Amino acid sequence: MQRIFDIIFSGIALVLLSPLFLPLMFILRVTGEGEIFFPQCRVGRGRKHFKLYKFATMLKDSPNMATGTVTVKNDPRVLPMGGFLRKTKINELPQLINIINGDMSLIGPRPQTQRCFNAFSLSSQNVIVKVRPGLSGIGSIVFRNEEEMMHANNDPDKFYDVIVMPYKGKLEEWYVRNLSIRLYFQLIFITIYVVVFPRGKTVWAMLKKLPDPPKSLIKWL
Repeated sequence: MQRIFDIIFSGIALVLLSPLFLPLMFILRVTGEGEIFFPQCRVGRGRKHFKLYKFATMLKDSPNMATGTVTVKNDPRVLPMGGFLRKTKINELPQLINIINGDMSLIGPRPQTQRCFNAFSLSSQNVIVKVRPGLSGIGSIVFRNEEEMMHANNDPDKFYDVIVMPYKGKLEEWYVRNLSIRLYFQLIFITIYVVVFPRGKTVWAMLKKLPDPPKSLIKWL
């Protein structure tokens, strides 16, 4: 049933957003490095790798620079148009094509690069790969301020691996174990809400039984 809703909603979104995509693609072509899309290998269902598509927001060689696949606030690798696209999450919209292709769902665990996926505990990995990864999901919603969080830490790589990813893994496990059409629609609503009101606490009000965050993350969440 979720797959049917994915196809319907993604198809409608692609049609409605096409007037936005065309001028945006032109702007990206004539600015930055001239790239429109940024394809990146991510871990999907069953540990199968697939190419995830985003609008290009960073330098092409950014995965081999600075903090690699971990992005921080005011990251110098972000292109002139990239900051706006990342803040509004518009850069994620080409993943609607991934959803149509069956690599992803509208809602699910966020697809990670292999390096970031390896930072999950083995138990989290084994649960997460049971479902399609999502354009949005509980991990994406709770960690919507992740770049600010990483920027404020003196050792972002260690903080990411030791604090962020273990808790994010627990959140994604929670989603898989509580998967239902009701939760699917709840998370779609919460995603839209936090895009409009990014400082809201809706996720904690609507979903009462989420795993408790570690103390070092509470102020950010």
